[in-house]
Amino acid sequence: MQTQTLSGEQIAAWLERAAEVLEREKALLTELDAAIGDSDHGVNMARGFAAVRDRLGRLDRGDVGALLREVGMTLLSTVGGASGPLYGTLFRDAGQRVAGAAALDLPALAGCLEAGLEGVRRRGKASPGDKTMVDALVPAVDALKAALSAPGAADGAALRDALGRAADAARAGAEATVPLIARKGRASYLGERSAGHQDPGATSCWLLLRSLAATAGA
Repeated sequence: MQTQTLSGEQIAAWLERAAEVLEREKALLTELDAAIGDSDHGVNMARGFAAVRDRLGRLDRGDVGALLREVGMTLLSTVGGASGPLYGTLFRDAGQRVAGAAALDLPALAGCLEAGLEGVRRRGKASPGDKTMVDALVPAVDALKAALSAPGAADGAALRDALGRAADAARAGAEATVPLIARKGRASYLGERSAGHQDPGATSCWLLLRSLAATAGA
């Protein structure tokens, strides 16, 4: 069976789906952010990905790396708060890892997301357990990397399964932020009062990865 890949067209379809999901889940993200942040995460993420969706028709889909870098730059300029620099860095650094690629197979996808994670950690100075989007990204990357050594890693079903596992891991990571005390960002000002609430950034990260898995499985 030929190696399954995600083309530029599929990446664009993912971004379209992500924009729809973030608009639909805007109230949830706002509610989560109201408890420990500035109540603007839902609005900011929906606005940023609406801008991405508006730009997709003008972006080159033949170079996945360039496409992802343009998404990152769009998010940097349209998403407010701390999320703009972090999500912008995620997509920009992910795109730099796969510069010139016409499509992404499982190893490229794992490397791409790992590069994005490294950028986020470098920019936000966050580690697992700090109650940030890193708590969703790290298990997602680990799930993709684990899939590389699984039997049948080169076939199409493996890529779809790996993305599903990565999305599930991100969801578990986001849910695991509930009892944590925030050590980074606006939520850290609350100290122990930040415990008992799910981190909005980790939640939006899960929603993005869930959208990617759904696109790959379509």
